[in-house]
Amino acid sequence: MEALGQQIAAMRQCFFDEEILNRYFIQLEQLEENNHGFVEDVLNVYFRDSTRRLANIEKELQKIKVNYVELDRFFYNLKENSASVGANNVRNEVNKTRALYRAATLEEAKVSLEQPKVEHSTTKDKLKAYFELAAQLRADAD
Repeated sequence: MEALGQQIAAMRQCFFDEEILNRYFIQLEQLEENNHGFVEDVLNVYFRDSTRRLANIEKELQKIKVNYVELDRFFYNLKENSASVGANNVRNEVNKTRALYRAATLEEAKVSLEQPKVEHSTTKDKLKAYFELAAQLRADAD
């Protein structure tokens, strides 16, 4: 059980070392002290909503006549939601793609959208593994 705890701690530290997560994630964890599973629930909602937002951005970028106000709203919401849960890498990539489309390089933005999608998927997969190990540790402790 001690080895599992060390593995979880090392995995968590890697998230920060690789700048996948930032201090906002730590703040979420502090809220979990009285509500077991809170962080995982919040992140599940975030991943569900952000997947939908990424799809909306992609759909808007594929239109012949792009609604820039709507597109900017999608980017802004995705950026803010990512920031609020500490998904640092997703937020950074969204900002880069948003800057490209704002510079009137719509084609570059379309190509660049792949990077936030990759970071989103990677973050989701890594956190899923992290939460599975944490659940195993809690089950072993009970």
